[in-house]
Amino acid sequence: MAALTAVVQTSRSVSLLSSQKRTVMKTPRRLRLVDSSILLLLSFASLLHGALGDGKTLVLLDNLNIRDTHSIFFRSLTDRGFDLTIKTADDPSLSLIKYGQFLYDHLIIFSPSVEDFGGNINVETITSFIDGGGNVLVAANSDIGDPLRELGSECGIEFDEEKTAVIDHHNYDVSDPGEHTLIVADPENLLKAPTIVGKPTNKPVLFKGVGMVADPDNPLVLDILTGSSTSYSFFPDRPISQYPHAVGKNTLLIAGLQARNNARVVFSGSLDFFSDAFFNSAVQKARPGSQRYDQTGNMELAVALSRWVFKESGVLRVGAVTHHPVGETTPPAAYTVTDLVEYSIVIEMLSEGRWVPFDGEDIQLEFVRIDPFVRTYLKRNGGKYRVQFKLPDVYGVFQFKVDYNRLGYTHLYSSTQVSVRPLQHTQYERFIPSAFPYYASAFSMMTGLFVFSVVFLHMKEKEKSD
Repeated sequence: MAALTAVVQTSRSVSLLSSQKRTVMKTPRRLRLVDSSILLLLSFASLLHGALGDGKTLVLLDNLNIRDTHSIFFRSLTDRGFDLTIKTADDPSLSLIKYGQFLYDHLIIFSPSVEDFGGNINVETITSFIDGGGNVLVAANSDIGDPLRELGSECGIEFDEEKTAVIDHHNYDVSDPGEHTLIVADPENLLKAPTIVGKPTNKPVLFKGVGMVADPDNPLVLDILTGSSTSYSFFPDRPISQYPHAVGKNTLLIAGLQARNNARVVFSGSLDFFSDAFFNSAVQKARPGSQRYDQTGNMELAVALSRWVFKESGVLRVGAVTHHPVGETTPPAAYTVTDLVEYSIVIEMLSEGRWVPFDGEDIQLEFVRIDPFVRTYLKRNGGKYRVQFKLPDVYGVFQFKVDYNRLGYTHLYSSTQVSVRPLQHTQYERFIPSAFPYYASAFSMMTGLFVFSVVFLHMKEKEKSD
């Protein structure tokens, strides 16, 4: 009986173990289904994040209080869809590049006095970020540190020394404490490029900060806002003992750069330029009879600059490019010299997040072998730019080339290679008008030879008969 009980208990334990085993064997299948659904959701989320992650922006501040004193500017960015990551410039967790990929699309440096960036960010990293197509907005002041000065030198901008400021004894605000460093910059000193500085306005701009000069050998630097002819950069609390770093119109208040890879950088010598106080402040020059404005033009200019530097404006791209002989619809394997050709190109501009047809009247097409043989303007026809022209009487390998480089816009380049062959022997004209004298000389010689032969033979027969 005891043995039977033991057998029954053993059989129950075996059945229990088998049932548990079946349960354990069934559970992973459910887990696998859950895991696969989770993976699908994560992959969809990553794709969605990648689709919406074009505005990822790293903001580096001297201290987090700047987030409150410059809240209007930051709010304007977030309202336009930018994803701001705000950190202090010395945060040890900072990272701009990971596994060879950039973690952000744009960089804002509102930390003028930083001496060493935190994490793996340094001037070399920021320069590599620009070389990789990233956009950077930099704001400095009179407490500028060496990293920003070095970054400016890499981009063709030279900041004045620490503790210096832009001074103007004729164009300062009525609220200036007496150093004449609260500058009132007239709209006339702005760069004549609405794509960069926005629509023209008569409101002056308040500026308080360090001066800059541009490298004269760097053609990519843009003088966005300059000082007046009476401005200069020096130490406000010292008598002038040497020639200032910048004088007159050479004094840059805001400068820009568009690299050859279309990356954009803006340097502002004033961090206060982007502050809420300067956005909402009234402005009036201290000179008698000067007009008072209830609000500065800082906000409009700052928003326009941010749109430009972060490539919300002034961005062009090439659409469809077609070329074919006039009267046909497809391009041949090779064109023939003197063919009449039609060329068309679609050029679009980014506006409010949408690509719209670009409206330009100064776009040129070049038909180039080594040098251009044909250079002509493209005419807009609907959403396309078209032109018809006659190929030169020269054969070889040519290019249809559109190289459009205008102030405030990204560099637009399109090149299409084609072959041009000479005429086949069956395509030449039977009689060329310019060769009529040669034809006449040949036939006249033949006629003369015929007459001479007749006369010569007739004279011989006459001699024999005599």
